[in-house]
Amino acid sequence: MIDRRSWLAGSLLAGGMPLVTSPAPAATGGSLPDDLEIIDCHTHFYDPHRRQGVPWPPPGSSLYRTVLPADLRAVPKFRPLAGTVVIEASAWVGDNRWLLELAEDEPFIVGVIGRIEPGKPAFAGHLERYAANPLFRGIRVQADLVQRLLAEAKLDDLRRLSERGLTLDVNGGPATPRLIARLADQLPDLPIVLNHLGNVALTDDPPPAAWQAGIREAAAHPHVFSKLSALVEGAARDGRQPPRELAFYRPYIDVVWQAFGEDRVIYGSNWPVSERAADYAMLQRIVLEYAATQGTEATRKFCAGNAQRAYHWIDRPGRR
Repeated sequence: MIDRRSWLAGSLLAGGMPLVTSPAPAATGGSLPDDLEIIDCHTHFYDPHRRQGVPWPPPGSSLYRTVLPADLRAVPKFRPLAGTVVIEASAWVGDNRWLLELAEDEPFIVGVIGRIEPGKPAFAGHLERYAANPLFRGIRVQADLVQRLLAEAKLDDLRRLSERGLTLDVNGGPATPRLIARLADQLPDLPIVLNHLGNVALTDDPPPAAWQAGIREAAAHPHVFSKLSALVEGAARDGRQPPRELAFYRPYIDVVWQAFGEDRVIYGSNWPVSERAADYAMLQRIVLEYAATQGTEATRKFCAGNAQRAYHWIDRPGRR
């Protein structure tokens, strides 16, 4: 019998694909510091019981319930959180204001990534309004919108983000890293954050060669970052039960960590969406176990420092 890592290595070499190996554990060992500050840079808050309701998630979904910072704080964790950067999932422009108003009384929220659509006539006005709040740290868009803006050479609204010191999150499929690389060529001053590793499916097979190549292309741009988010969701496709052991996820994390380096990989959970695949403590443990093998300084960067560089999140009094 051979172990899975040896089998993967043999399969990669036989197939002519680039072999990605795990970095050797740092000399400092694999322990986590007791005073580790962790900022979760991918959560969602919403309240279906508001008078106007919510456009997402839909009624009948397991996610269709009130989800607020107190709910996240109450969830059992592997390590405590010091704060969160919230991603606006609602397509209603006014919900950017709702989230910022929620943040006013919640020091636990250290930043908001909003949702307004570049390329629309109203974009500049919406951006001016919301960016006046220092907690508004950028916007998230879908990859198909980025593709359209690139094809039409309509990047002025994205330049407005960089002019204000804001950040662009991009969510999409496994081709998204390569698309981000194209965008980064055009906008060298705009920090860009890849969400969910491009939603690649995690399986026992080696990571897809095209996805690996896209990750490296995106990482070649020093102003591009990647979250280690939605790992358990990627492993739970087609009703599969996500493995609990780091060894299953390591080949995919290796690809990202080795490409972006310890200065540009960011912690994010995708909670509460992640609950459909695994509990918070499990997903957090997996990535923290990996980060610990890279050493204490790399772990601190992954958990908070890199997010500060990407988002410039606000260190608010009373957030702990």
